[in-house]
Amino acid sequence: MIDSKELATGQKLHPDTLLESKPCKDLIRPKLIAIGASTGGVDALSVIFSKLPRGLPPIVVVQHIPKTFGSSFAKRLDSLSELDIFEVTQKMRLEQSCAYLASGDSHISLSYENGHYFAKPIDGPRISRHKPSVDILFRNVNNVAGKNALGVILTGMGDDGSIGLKEMYQNGAITIAQDEQSCVVFGMPKKAIEVGGAKYTLSLEQIIEYISNFKG
Repeated sequence: MIDSKELATGQKLHPDTLLESKPCKDLIRPKLIAIGASTGGVDALSVIFSKLPRGLPPIVVVQHIPKTFGSSFAKRLDSLSELDIFEVTQKMRLEQSCAYLASGDSHISLSYENGHYFAKPIDGPRISRHKPSVDILFRNVNNVAGKNALGVILTGMGDDGSIGLKEMYQNGAITIAQDEQSCVVFGMPKKAIEVGGAKYTLSLEQIIEYISNFKG
């Protein structure tokens, strides 16, 4: 379903519509991991989370999913993983060894308060044609964590995430795009690579290894 504001303008909405870009320049904030995915992402995320160890920084995830699927997908990932997986339906403090999945039909908003990251759902129009939007996730992460973050864009159709991932890269964060061979659809990663947003292009197994070693 297309948002009424998109219908009125005939254009997809830029992240600026919902969230201002204010890149974090603090060099000593805790590490934070962000993962965005669309078509093929349910299976890719299932593989990733089934192999990640405990002891990792908080992980925040946007998967393009229907509103009714968010809770069941979070429970599925939780059953597969050593990490604790939560759907973000209210304001939550982000903890080590945990992952947080954006609720279907809600963007995810991040903040940094008293030495801790927090996430909460926010309403708003579709951004880059999606809600939740990977672009909003990555911009939020860049705003609160800056170069202390790791951004990963996985299989998916379209270009959601390319704007935010490039902003992360330009601000010194580590950014990764899934390679074509391991993608179901090489749309989102391809666009992120084309605009210069990906520092590395890796297979799914290499991405798992990189995330597993992103401790601090």
